[in-house]
Amino acid sequence: MYRWITITLLTVALISVSIWGYQTNKQKNDLYVQAENEYQRSFHELTYNMDVLNDQIGTSLAMNSPDKLSPQFVDIWRISSNAHANTGHLPMGLLPIHKTEQFLSELGDFTYQTAVRDLDDDPLTEEETAQLEEFYQQSGEIRDELREAQHHSLTDGSKWIDAEQALLNTNDEKDNDMVNSFQAVEDSFDTSTEETPENSTTSTETEEHSYKNITGDDLSEEEAMKEAEKIFGKEDGTDWTVTKSGDGALTPMYSVSYDENGERGYADLTVQGGHPLNLLVSREIGGKQLSLNEGFEIATDYLSELGFDEMELFQSSEYDQVGIYSFVYEDDGVRVFSDAVEVKVALDNGDITGLTANNYFKNHTERHIPEPAISEEEARDAVNQGVKIQENHLAIIDDNQGEEILTYEFLGTRDDATYRIFINAETGEEEKIEKMTDAEINYNSVI
Repeated sequence: MYRWITITLLTVALISVSIWGYQTNKQKNDLYVQAENEYQRSFHELTYNMDVLNDQIGTSLAMNSPDKLSPQFVDIWRISSNAHANTGHLPMGLLPIHKTEQFLSELGDFTYQTAVRDLDDDPLTEEETAQLEEFYQQSGEIRDELREAQHHSLTDGSKWIDAEQALLNTNDEKDNDMVNSFQAVEDSFDTSTEETPENSTTSTETEEHSYKNITGDDLSEEEAMKEAEKIFGKEDGTDWTVTKSGDGALTPMYSVSYDENGERGYADLTVQGGHPLNLLVSREIGGKQLSLNEGFEIATDYLSELGFDEMELFQSSEYDQVGIYSFVYEDDGVRVFSDAVEVKVALDNGDITGLTANNYFKNHTERHIPEPAISEEEARDAVNQGVKIQENHLAIIDDNQGEEILTYEFLGTRDDATYRIFINAETGEEEKIEKMTDAEINYNSVI
């Protein structure tokens, strides 16, 4: 009898251990999948940010007007901050990438400190212009290496988990395409620079949360390729590479790409509904044939075709024959800056070369927008009396803590400069001020 009791207890224990082992292994696999998906997202966003960053630095070198340079440097600072945050989300703790991160920090610090000073009275020195030239060269080298790494990732199915294992390898040889590409980035820097101060103005903090606006049925791989044809404007016959995120991903995605005739394209689509989160096309841009306004019409039609309704342009600019258009969602007359979408249009032939809709699908939801606690007149009184207000809107923006707040948005001029000013609609406090470029001012007035 005791023997059977012992056997029964051992059997129960064995089953319990097996169940525990299965659950532990499943949790481990789920964590691996989630980590891989986060690595891939950060990497492709980093590649996109470096592409735009190089464009904007190059454009700043061609500028001669302080009124244009200041907001240009603010944009560069913002993008370098995003790129710096992306590097922090990659599994590079065991591989020295100090030069790359230091480059982004120093670029952010340089552009921020330059943007906040009066460039009319204190223009760029020859040394600062030379420093900007060096930033441009280095950003181009980083961009090219990242594109090569992205090519390996899409064609060979390289995984960041494998790169992480390669970094953990105690042997001298760490043969991994992703690791080698980032090492090539490091090697592209000729000299080391001093450490960035701890109080660098470049922030690596980002507000992360799940997607709020993912709807529809799940797509098969074949359906994902059909959706890719639509968002890229491709015909049948394109050789697509499709990779699905692993089981356990919080937001399952398809990564679709192609490489043909010197042109590479990449996009992330959600499995549910096939929503495009981002798109990037890399090719040589020819001579400009379209105006910024014509590019706007193309961008607007493109968003409409993809189902982005009630979108309003709030900013446009041009970099190396590419028009970049930022749109916000308009909710019953209130402009929602949290739901932003950016479109890039090649001005040589009107091709769509970029789409960033991450914020839209993360933040867009049905909102209950409260009535302002102060009147428009009271908000106007909070604006500097030296600013001549041209137009105004109600707008939702994110505060410094990432919380949405209702504001009055005023567009005004002072001393031949134009500003966008946000006044808190509840407290009357000044929340944010942005100086606009001539291109944005003239273009928005036409539209």
